[in-house]
Amino acid sequence: MSEHHHHHDVSGKNLFLTIILNIIITLSQIIGGIFSGSLALLSDAMHNFSDVLALLIAYVANRLAAKESTKERTFGYKRAEVIAALFNASVLIGIAIFLIIEASHKFYHPEAINSVWVIGLGMLSIVLNAASVLLIKNDAHSNMNIKAAYLHLLTDVMTSVAVVGGGLLMYYFGLFWIDPFISALIALYLIWASFGLVMESSAILMQFTPKGIDIDTVAAFIEEDVKIKNVHHMHIWKLDDHRIHLEAHLDFKQNLTLSESNAVIETFEHKLHDTFSIEHTTFQCEYNRDDNKKRVV
Repeated sequence: MSEHHHHHDVSGKNLFLTIILNIIITLSQIIGGIFSGSLALLSDAMHNFSDVLALLIAYVANRLAAKESTKERTFGYKRAEVIAALFNASVLIGIAIFLIIEASHKFYHPEAINSVWVIGLGMLSIVLNAASVLLIKNDAHSNMNIKAAYLHLLTDVMTSVAVVGGGLLMYYFGLFWIDPFISALIALYLIWASFGLVMESSAILMQFTPKGIDIDTVAAFIEEDVKIKNVHHMHIWKLDDHRIHLEAHLDFKQNLTLSESNAVIETFEHKLHDTFSIEHTTFQCEYNRDDNKKRVV
């Protein structure tokens, strides 16, 4: 239990630091955009401001997920991070679509800007966003919510690199069309990266059977036990991006005592955990009960 809380503490601390760094980026780009007259810098500032909001949501969700369960909230806030991941990934797709629309307009109507400000603040953004990415990189591998925030920041690094590259090309060659072109490429990548996260988080919220688990395979595994006649009314779902739950009706061949059926269930709990990583099981034991015997009802 202490290891679980430690994970949330580490994630929360690093998320808080990334929020501070992104506030610095946003304010510097707003000031730079005003002084240089650069719409590109102001647009990127708004993009970074959306990241601040996304990181704040991720931070709050991370704190909520660490809360203990109560009588009123028996699952606690375990899905707060899944909801945050879905929201942040959806916002990313919305931002990407907006960037593509804006890029198409600017491609045909390029605007001259002060490239020095763009290059300087773009490089500052690269450094601070790269630091933010490194802060939460490890947690992003094992946490869907942190992964959504990580994608925000990783995209910012790429955007900043493109801004600097575009600034250099504009400064030396006057190629102002390169900025919207690079922005469109980044936006397409953003849609591709975020779509998978939207699908994954939606599947958890809809309580779909987790990827990599075949319900018939699990049923056959249970029915290998000589005491089991049939397993039906099965549900397999994920509580969050880690915990897999299973509930089912077990039709016994014999009228076992309560202690005997408990022994069978305890064996299943260990085997299902070791074989399918199912962390929580709920079985309804039956004998000669006239109910629907379909695997999925």
